[in-house]
Amino acid sequence: MDTLSDEELVQRFRAEPATSQGLSYLNSLFERHHARVASWCHGITGDTSSAADLAQEVFLKAYQHLDSFRGSAKFTTWLYSIARNQCLDELRSRAKRPAETTEVFLEQMVDSRSEDVSLAVELRESQQMLRELMRESLDETEAVVMTLHYVEEMPLDSITRLLRLTNPSGAKAYIVSAKRKLNRDYAKWRDRKPLTREA
Repeated sequence: MDTLSDEELVQRFRAEPATSQGLSYLNSLFERHHARVASWCHGITGDTSSAADLAQEVFLKAYQHLDSFRGSAKFTTWLYSIARNQCLDELRSRAKRPAETTEVFLEQMVDSRSEDVSLAVELRESQQMLRELMRESLDETEAVVMTLHYVEEMPLDSITRLLRLTNPSGAKAYIVSAKRKLNRDYAKWRDRKPLTREA
């Protein structure tokens, strides 16, 4: 089967999908690309521990939607689009639980205003509030961009390409917008917060 192309393996599987021979074509196809898909997933998410699991989910989706492969593009192109969407779904899911993003963002805010010790302490004590602010203040793209940049340490130009952002400033515009919203909403929260001082 090593001599067969990806597209030929798909055709042979379709010709006898319910037989053991048909399944062997499918298994051969997936085994051929498993390492590459896991590498793609790692490259997009930056998470070694989840790359293998994501690869399995990609192959499950590929199997479930194999009828949608028309052969107008290479099989690997079609498979990569599934991998890309699966990984972006994973990143969006992480962005909805922005604990890590909040902690990294807090560190940067504290560093940039280190002359104000009381602000640093207040920021560190307010992690839960900032998590809530991120959920409430940021739209989905802003949250994903923040997660990719601050948690996954992905460069802004790579994020722009990955998310196919078409605005002139790319991912940077979403970072600026997200920081502005968080700073604005944090200021509103701080103004409402009752002051508690020791006597």
